[in-house]
Amino acid sequence: MTFAKMSEAKRANSGSSVRRRPPALTHIALGFWLVVSFVPLLWALSGSFKPLEDIFITPPQIVPSNPTVENYSELLTRAPFARWFITSALVASSTAAVSTFLAALAGFGFAKYRFPGERVLFNIVLSALMVPFAIILVPLFVEITRLGLANSYFTYAIPFLLPAFGVFMMRQFILGVPSEVIESARVDGAREFRIFITVVLPLIRPAIGALFVWFFLAVYNDFLWPATFVSDSSMYTLPLGLNSLRTAFSTEYGLVLAGTMLAALPTILIFISLRRQLIDGLAAGAVKG
Repeated sequence: MTFAKMSEAKRANSGSSVRRRPPALTHIALGFWLVVSFVPLLWALSGSFKPLEDIFITPPQIVPSNPTVENYSELLTRAPFARWFITSALVASSTAAVSTFLAALAGFGFAKYRFPGERVLFNIVLSALMVPFAIILVPLFVEITRLGLANSYFTYAIPFLLPAFGVFMMRQFILGVPSEVIESARVDGAREFRIFITVVLPLIRPAIGALFVWFFLAVYNDFLWPATFVSDSSMYTLPLGLNSLRTAFSTEYGLVLAGTMLAALPTILIFISLRRQLIDGLAAGAVKG
C-alpha cells in the first residue's frame, strides 16, 4: 500500500471516529440543561419536607436538617387537594382522548382526501399556529360568557378540541400510511369511518400516544384559561387550587411545594406507561420532518 493510500485511509478512519464522538459542546449543553431542569425540582422536593422557616435559609440545604411530613398532612387535611386532583385528572384525560381522536380524524381527511379548497383550508389551519393564545383569550371569554358556559367543565376543553398542531402532526403521520391498504379495505366493502378506526388508527399508534401525552400535559398544567372563566372553587383544578393557597399577605410555600410534588405524580406515570409510544412517535416525526 502506498503512502498516499495509507494517509487517505487514516484520514477516513479519523473522520469516522470524529463523527461517532459527540462534540464537547453537546455535553456542555446537555449538562447545563440537566442542571437547569433538575436543580429546581430537587429544591422543591427538599422544600416540601421542610418547615416554612427552613425553606429560604441561606445557603440552601438540599437535605433537610429537620425533615417533616407536616406540609403533606396539612395539605391533605386543610385543602380539598383530592378534589383538585380528581378534577384535573378527569378533565385532562377526557380532553386529551377527545382532542387526539378529532385531530386524527381531521388529519385523515387532509392526508387522504382531495376536495375543493382543501389546500386553502389546511393553510388556514396552519396559520393558527402563528396566533398566540393570549390574543384570542379575551374574545373567547366574551363568547363563553354570552353562551352561559362559564363555570362549566366543558369549557376547560374548548381551546384544545382541535388545535392546529395536532391536526398537522396527524396529517404528516397518516401521509405515510400506504394508500393501497386503504383502497384494499374499500374493495372489501369497508366504509370510510371503519377504515379510519380499524386500519389507520392502529398504524399510527405511536403518533396517537405522543399526541395524547402532549394534550394531557397541556390541559393538566394549564392555568391561564381556567383562571379566566372559573370562579367556582368547587371546580378548581390543581393549578388553580395551588394558586388559591396564596393570600394577599402570605403564601403557604410548604403546602405549595408539597402539592407540586403530588401533582407531578400523574405526569410521571403517564410518561412511564406511554414512554415507548412517545419516543417512537417523536422519532418517527423527526424522520418525517
